Amino acid sequence: MLKVANSVISASQIATPITFAGDVTLSTGNLVIGTSGKGIDFSITSHPAGMTSELLADYEEGTWTPIDSSGAGLTFTGASGQYVKTGNIVQCAFAFTFPSTASTANVSIGGLPFTSGASDTGWGGYQTYTDYVVAQLAFLNNVSATTFTMWRNGSTIVNNVTLTGKTVRGVIIYRAA
Repeated sequence: MLKVANSVISASQIATPITFAGDVTLSTGNLVIGTSGKGIDFSITSHPAGMTSELLADYEEGTWTPIDSSGAGLTFTGASGQYVKTGNIVQCAFAFTFPSTASTANVSIGGLPFTSGASDTGWGGYQTYTDYVVAQLAFLNNVSATTFTMWRNGSTIVNNVTLTGKTVRGVIIYRAA
């Protein structure tokens, strides 16, 4: 049943395309977009030069598992992550603890839920909390990949041995391909 401006329309009265002059309320259920690539179109609004789309065609949320992709064969303890993807923007939260390691390979974390764009990189920040010591780091996702690297002071890439026994919690935001 569909309610439109104080009127009720039954399913047998609906034909496509549908145009309503007022608000639309669904009394039960979800509004389902049944065709891939379709969504909510905001093109009626004005937009600045350079605008490429006003269509919100994707939203999802879920979980992912951070993994070592440095080649050191590390297994993280308590590795977990959550993500929200709105359009092509992906926000990934994560937490894990590095094992004891002597590996001097650069930290590379894999398992991001979506491949990043070919030319877009995203930065994120986090803090590690171990023995009441806080280290502020940043990380950068790799282009056309599901991995990111970690940086100290924005200019020095972090290696695995630096994070031995440290718990890492953070968020990275990037543009999906």
